[in-house]
Amino acid sequence: MNSEFTIAVHSLVFLANLPDHMATSEEIAVNVSTHSARIRKVMGFLRKAGYVSTKEGIGGGFILSRKPEEVTLGEIYRLTCQGSLKPSWCSGDENKPCMISSKMDKLMGDMFADAEKQMELYFNGHTIGSMLERIKAFECPQTNNELLS
Repeated sequence: MNSEFTIAVHSLVFLANLPDHMATSEEIAVNVSTHSARIRKVMGFLRKAGYVSTKEGIGGGFILSRKPEEVTLGEIYRLTCQGSLKPSWCSGDENKPCMISSKMDKLMGDMFADAEKQMELYFNGHTIGSMLERIKAFECPQTNNELLS
């Protein structure tokens, strides 16, 4: 898994909390606690996929394009990091005569693919809207205006 998924979910939940209001990449970056360039990169993926709209210039920024309760975390996972659960290196060597060594990479690849399917199913059961509701249930003392500071 990579940080783009977390940044995307965080940014979308932030925007869902500001219905009908635009947020700049700088405002989102402050809330996410990362650099605005990383936000712009992730928001670019989200814009191309139709999750956010943008407006340039004064008063511009990003705004949610879809209803928060219709956007699943599974969609965002597939957009940002599908296939990243499997490590880039796995033990074994398919060219060795040993049954264990020659098959371990394939076996682990199958295991990670199955685990990723289960994780996607789990993420499909959660939406940006449900994440916002869960955050609100934490009884965070900040108001919408304080979230932007």
